[in-house]
Amino acid sequence: MRRKTLLTLLTLLLVAGTVLAGCGSKKEGEGSGSSKENTAAAKEQVLHINLSAEPPTFDPAQAQDSQAHTVLNMMYEGLVRLDENSKPIPGVAEKWEISSDGLKYVFHLRKDAKWSNGDPVTAKDFVFAWQRVLDPNTTPAPPYAYQLYYIKGAEDFNGKKTTDFSTVGVKATDDNTLEVTLNNPTPYFLGLTSFYTFYPVHQSVKDNAKWSADPKTMITNGPFTLTTWTTGQKIEVSKNANYWDNKDIKLNKITMSLSNSGATELSSYRSGQLDFAGMPNGEIPTDQMPAVKKELKDELDLKAVGSIYYYQFNVTAKPFDNAKIRKAFTMSINRQDIVDKVTQSEEKPAFGFVPPGIAGAKDEFRTEHKDDFFTENMDEAKKMLQEGMQEEGYTTLPPVTLIYNSSDKHKKIALAVADMWKTNLGVDVKTENQEWGVFLKNRRSLNYQIARAGWSPDYNDPMTFFDLWTSKSGNNDVGFKNPDYDALIKDAYSSADNNKRMEDFTKAENILIKDQQVLMPIYYYTNVALLKPNLKGVLIDYAGGVDFTRAYFE
Repeated sequence: MRRKTLLTLLTLLLVAGTVLAGCGSKKEGEGSGSSKENTAAAKEQVLHINLSAEPPTFDPAQAQDSQAHTVLNMMYEGLVRLDENSKPIPGVAEKWEISSDGLKYVFHLRKDAKWSNGDPVTAKDFVFAWQRVLDPNTTPAPPYAYQLYYIKGAEDFNGKKTTDFSTVGVKATDDNTLEVTLNNPTPYFLGLTSFYTFYPVHQSVKDNAKWSADPKTMITNGPFTLTTWTTGQKIEVSKNANYWDNKDIKLNKITMSLSNSGATELSSYRSGQLDFAGMPNGEIPTDQMPAVKKELKDELDLKAVGSIYYYQFNVTAKPFDNAKIRKAFTMSINRQDIVDKVTQSEEKPAFGFVPPGIAGAKDEFRTEHKDDFFTENMDEAKKMLQEGMQEEGYTTLPPVTLIYNSSDKHKKIALAVADMWKTNLGVDVKTENQEWGVFLKNRRSLNYQIARAGWSPDYNDPMTFFDLWTSKSGNNDVGFKNPDYDALIKDAYSSADNNKRMEDFTKAENILIKDQQVLMPIYYYTNVALLKPNLKGVLIDYAGGVDFTRAYFE
């Protein structure tokens, strides 16, 4: 009898899920929730959302995940913030000047910017925060310290080549003026200052190591303040009366449940307990997508975004310290089947690392440089596996485990991929789900063999996809070190020639994906979100990031 694959079974479950979802549901085209609920929401201006994982930290220097990003964006504001077109507009800085050579930025801070306790937000607060990120003695080491390497002297200070922070190109010339000097012209630097690693931090934190875990000591400068954090249950932020643009903040409160169950999230949305469901902080069950597309089509926001879903190999762990074995695993899955039969959200199979939608020299990078770094080829994959095993002296492959953070979607993808590896390579792979904080810790400490991963850009330039794999990056959690790769990224950092930069990135992607196969691209994300009809002002950017700060109910 022919073996029935797991993917076939998943397809049958999807059909069954669609039928079950239709039982007792609303008629086609009818929205969820009642007019009474909508009226109450408009009166109370309280937004209810879900986070599929609890943020490990609310310290801007230590954050590195989308869950923390969403909440930090509610509570803090950088020198600039991004508008509905992802363009930088005034934040704490009301205006700025950029020198003709692109190296010097002078930011003028608004005098009415205040911390939630009433203290003025000053240029010295930014200097303090950035020094804290770059200080090599900060524990644990901030993963995004390298994002500040654009600043003159920042890398040398972070790398302990100097202990004198005055050599770093950031200076408060007075309480409301911040001067920043860069190593090289960086067109996207202004937008980068909206990223959470660049947020100011109240200087009281230097005396309290646990400040970011207690609402009582979380002094913030953004539209909302942290008022409740019940571990494993609920996070709540409330409108900040001292925020300079308080008059334009219409929500009084945002409450966040904490559940990694997509089924629970969708059920809560249908019943009116949630006003927003789905990405980037939650998920809609893959087996419910057909029903959602049919029944909630007027509330569904489905669009391609510049982010990628992939698996990564720990190149220091056996058997994945062998590039041929990594290539065999990468070539032996069917990405189109995964997006058609498992995720069902119109994603595109990925054969490179930079997604469509990211800027290139004149057009999109992916349009100018195709993602054809490898192909799916089961016969070649078997050959690669045998050659790799022979090089390592294996008669059988060592046990292999794939880890992923707890999520229905990640589980279904992991099971489908593991089944493909079994069918196409004859390799048994154990799949293991882990709680978000544990999962991140294991990745950072290289305590894994294969791990699920996803990357959303921090700014619209290919650099954000490549600088995280340099040997000095705090986000490099695959153990990859390659001097040729580092040199290409360094050249791209320093070059003012955008065409040359894009060629450097293509060569780097060639090393990362084709030559070394450090990563296993699976698909380019589609953002899948449900919004109640009277919820307005939610911004979902080109990368799939979400900004709730100017949201409101009408």
